[in-house]
Amino acid sequence: MNVRTLGIDLAKNVFRVHGVDANGKILVARQLRRRQLLPFIAQLKPCLVGMEACGGAHYFAREIAKHGHEVRLMSPRFVRPYVKSNKNDARDAEAICEAVTRPSMRFVVVKSQAQQDVLALHRVRALLIRERTALMNQMRGLLAESGIVIPQGSATLRRAVAELQDNENGPTPILREILVETSERLRLFEERLKGYDSRITGLARNDQQVARLMAVEGVGPITATALVATVGDARQFRTGRELSA
Repeated sequence: MNVRTLGIDLAKNVFRVHGVDANGKILVARQLRRRQLLPFIAQLKPCLVGMEACGGAHYFAREIAKHGHEVRLMSPRFVRPYVKSNKNDARDAEAICEAVTRPSMRFVVVKSQAQQDVLALHRVRALLIRERTALMNQMRGLLAESGIVIPQGSATLRRAVAELQDNENGPTPILREILVETSERLRLFEERLKGYDSRITGLARNDQQVARLMAVEGVGPITATALVATVGDARQFRTGRELSA
């Protein structure tokens, strides 16, 4: 099967592939299960493979490239104009197959596993921050219902709760128990956040790109590692304005 261009519509379990030859003749248009995709790719001669940049796309791009194929990822919004008639998986795969050959198409650089690992650290850290903020807001709200208003700030909240627990005229016994439990949860959140910060700082020390960014005043390990992991090769952008956008 002499496929020159292959479009893959990724999904959780069932994928759709659409392949054409050098003249645009359809050679393959079929549905594949997740476990079938890579074995199917392995039996093809090296060709141009297009996919939308979505969940799992970077992983499949790396795996498909190991078989000698040229893999290009595209933003779904750039593929949408090539969808014919009503949208479905088969037409999406066909649209991807056509869009990837367009000379003016803009592509997404495939992320390495190392980049995705750093981004995973940042995403879990961001989730912990949101959960910690929600917990502190709930603690303040419960205290405010009892007429006790605590200023903003995690350190201020911890000090205030500790003082209230030693104050006989403070919260009721039930509210004291709740504050003890939530204070312990808050402490665990902050310990885990410190752990993630330490891991990110350790990664920053061993990365030359991150070190160059940290030489800029006001840029620390959190910002630098997130930027390098997200952007990757900055040469994909023609100007600084494109990068900032």
